[in-house]
Amino acid sequence: MKRRDVVPLAALLALASLAGCDDEQAAAAPPPPAALTGDAVGHFCGMTLVEHAGPKGQALLRGEAQPVWFSSARDTIAYTRLAESPRNIAALYVSDMAKAESWDDPGATNWVDAHRAFFVLGSDRRGGMGAEEAVPFSERSAAERFAAEHGGRVLTFDEVPRDWALGGEAAGAAAAAERGPGERAAEHPPPHSH
Repeated sequence: MKRRDVVPLAALLALASLAGCDDEQAAAAPPPPAALTGDAVGHFCGMTLVEHAGPKGQALLRGEAQPVWFSSARDTIAYTRLAESPRNIAALYVSDMAKAESWDDPGATNWVDAHRAFFVLGSDRRGGMGAEEAVPFSERSAAERFAAEHGGRVLTFDEVPRDWALGGEAAGAAAAAERGPGERAAEHPPPHSH
């Protein structure tokens, strides 16, 4: 092979390897979040999300066309802490409350990757059904300002304790879903007939 034939061949091989990297990166890129609509129903509560104040969440599952919606950021975190939580979560998003219009209107399109968010736990703000909320922000500084005004501490997704996410009223349904049907039935035996 002549030298002038080798250079173009080497260039083609280099481009092909770069294209392969781009394909792998594109395949690994998470899907974008869906816009919140009036049709979105909470996975655990079965209620329309827009009926609840505070931050919301969504899980996008590989192989599923529609997101799994959550009426609170806490429920979103709880979903990932369950023993039976799906292993095919392609992306997990929560409302970025720094960009929210208000607590009552957290926004339809201002989502942040839950794994990159900063959460304020223990604030005076309550989520759906009046439960303690994990208030999410895309920037630590915004979370710290919120915590200074409303109380609480700033944690990353991985720092949110499993027991906190699954405990209390916010995740009662999530905790029940983690137990098997037999265990749930034993907790609520049928009434005795005489």
